[in-house]
Order: sequence, then structure tokens, then C-alpha cells
Amino acid sequence: MERTINGVMAFVDGRFVPSDLRISGGRIVSVSPAASPLTEPFLYAIPGFTDVHVHLREPGFSYKETIRTGTMAAARGGYTAVCAMPNLDPVPDSVAHLRAQLDIIERDAVIDVRPYGAITVNEAGETLSDMAGMAGHVVAFSDDGHGVQSDAMMRAAMEQAKSLDKLIAAHCEDNRLLHGGFIHDGAWARAHGFKGICSESEWGQIARDLELVRQTGCGYHVCHISTKESVALIQKAKAEGLNVSCETAPHYLLLTEDDLMDEGRFKMNPPVREKADREALLAGLVNGAIDMIATDHAPHSAEEKSRGLAGSAMGIVGLETAFPLLYTHLVKKQKLITLERLVELMSTAPAKRFGLESGISPGRPANLALWDLNAEYEINPDDFVSMGRATPFAGWKVNGMCVETLYKGKTVWPMDKSPKRR
Repeated sequence: MERTINGVMAFVDGRFVPSDLRISGGRIVSVSPAASPLTEPFLYAIPGFTDVHVHLREPGFSYKETIRTGTMAAARGGYTAVCAMPNLDPVPDSVAHLRAQLDIIERDAVIDVRPYGAITVNEAGETLSDMAGMAGHVVAFSDDGHGVQSDAMMRAAMEQAKSLDKLIAAHCEDNRLLHGGFIHDGAWARAHGFKGICSESEWGQIARDLELVRQTGCGYHVCHISTKESVALIQKAKAEGLNVSCETAPHYLLLTEDDLMDEGRFKMNPPVREKADREALLAGLVNGAIDMIATDHAPHSAEEKSRGLAGSAMGIVGLETAFPLLYTHLVKKQKLITLERLVELMSTAPAKRFGLESGISPGRPANLALWDLNAEYEINPDDFVSMGRATPFAGWKVNGMCVETLYKGKTVWPMDKSPKRR
């Protein structure tokens, strides 16, 4: 099947240029200068985003999200590849357990889904998983949702991952420092009598892991950093030449503890923190300390998110709102980063780090999204494709609407919501 997309501003070799695209057989055949001058309104052709941190909840928790609904939400948000975290049932800690997830992906996913393998059996931190057996089927290894508490266990995992040429993607959290906290341990928590999570519970384990990286040479990626100390540690490690990378998420870039309300839609782990932390994260986008932006898309049922900050489950959704929020606030309003840098953070950089293809050029898969950057609307969770509805950004006005997403040349957004096989 052939298709021509004419008169778009396409992201080619790191910059946007007026282009005509020709697609055939699921791949980009040609990218040529636009035959006619672009006139408003025109669309932006952006390489499909890669989110290296999503929770698709299946198998085991399909009342929260399914691979079908999660990947449709991703497609709506302009994503063509996601990496699915392993806190599932069964936990993918062996080839047999992983197979349950792979079968659903093959049947129901509308975009590329790359699963993580667990670092430890049942993510319990006590015994290494069958990393060698799973290596050919997973994008990396993570015990997301749980920090690996044992130094010896993390070292053993890094040595094994190194031998397999796989990344360790670490959820860094020292359980000894949590003390039942559920929001940032700052002024807002104290003013409202809530238990807080200290910043050291995150950066202390990052510091430990970086020392283990020095010893093992393992490729290491830090999930969802939220503190200024985390940024500084990673920046120093990069200056040393260590093989490290990190991600942060839109909520840490746009919110602080001052924005909190006693509602479940403001509860996530790690929590949003102080203004100084947000400023350090924003600076990290500019200076390269932070490699990529992921959503940590973590859907829960309405009931699980209805119990206020103290009682609600940790996690918010983000696939359908990430780019419009970041484009509106970091590019358009604050002019903190360029549109090109945002595309790098959401598309080309994560794809490169995790060994996936990304880019608009001849020969590559036609994985891209067409965006109307002039479209202005209000975020309404009732309109989400995801089964999750919890977002702290409900009611925010944004610019940027995904008009169409193509995966291997096929339109996967907008699409019929009824179940279909690929």
C-alpha cells in the first residue's frame, strides 16, 4: 500500500523542513523538499515517540488497563513504541512467565511494545530472575515499583546484565527511608500533617548504584528522577564517562508540592517535589544531564484513585497528554527548550538508548505522527482512550493535537475502538 503525505513540516536530521513524504510497504520511501510552499494551516510530521516507562497492566490487572487500550492511548499521544514495566501477574521473571505477556502483545498491541524482564524473581529482591533466558525477548531489566535493596543483589544483576549486553533500568528507592510516606517530605506535607517521602530515598540509592556501575561497567538507566541531587549525581557520572542515562516525567517538570491537592490524581511515586528540584530538572533538559522524558503511565481504577492522597494507589496516566503539555509549557510559553529538543527527548534519544529505530528518512519504518500544533483545547480525562483517568492536569489548556499516528505505514490513530487483530 502506497501513500503520499505532502506539504508537512517534517523532522529530518534534527530539524524541521517543509517536506513531501512517500510511504510504501510500511516504510518511508522518500523524503523530498515540499513541491509547493507551505501555507497555514500545515501539520508537523514528527517521528513516533518512544516511551521507555509505561504500565500496561496486562496480564494480571486488566481492570486497570489492557495492552489494547494502553497502546491505543499511546498512539493517540503520538507514540509508536513503548517499553512495558514488569509489575504484572505473573511477573516476567522467566521465559514461561514472560510468554503470557508476549502472547497478548502479539494479539492486541497496535504499536511496538517491548517488555522489560524483572531483575529478581517476583520483584522480591531475593533471587535473580532468569535474565539469560529472557534476554532475547526483553528490552532491558527492571524491578520497577521496587528498589533493589541489597547491594550484593544489585551488583550480581549488573554483572549478569553486562554479560548479556542489556541495560539495568532502576527504580531507585531505599525502603529504610520511607517511613510510610506518600508525598514529598516538605513544607506542604508538614502543613497538612501528612507523612513524607524524603529525597534521599531516591538519590541515596542512585549514589549506591553508580558506585556499582563503576565496578561492573554495566549500562545503567535511572527511572523517573525527581530530585536535584539525582540530577547532580548523574551529571557527575556522565562527566566520568560512565555508561549511564536517566529519564524524568512531565509531572516533575511542570508541578511542585505547592500544586498538590488532597486527591488521588496528585499521588505518584516518586512524588512531585520542591521548586528547587523542578528547576534542577529543567536545567537538566537544557544541559543534557537528562537524556529523555518518559510518562510513567500508571493507570488505576477510579475506586483506587478516589481515596485522597493517603489512601489512593500510586500512579497517574500520561500517554495522551505528555507532548501537548510539554510543548505548550516548555517550548511555546517558557521557551526553555526548542521543539527540536523536545522531539529528541521524547523520540530519538530514548529510541537510540534502548536500541529501537526512530526517525523520518528513507528506508526507515513509517512510524510517525502528524500534529496540529495550533490546536488549542482543555485536557478532559473523560475523553481519554486509556482506562485510567487520574491526571493532575485535568482542565489545563494546551496546544498540540495528534491528528494521525502511523505505525509501519498503517494508521493506528484515529481508529475504531473495537478489538481487532493486527
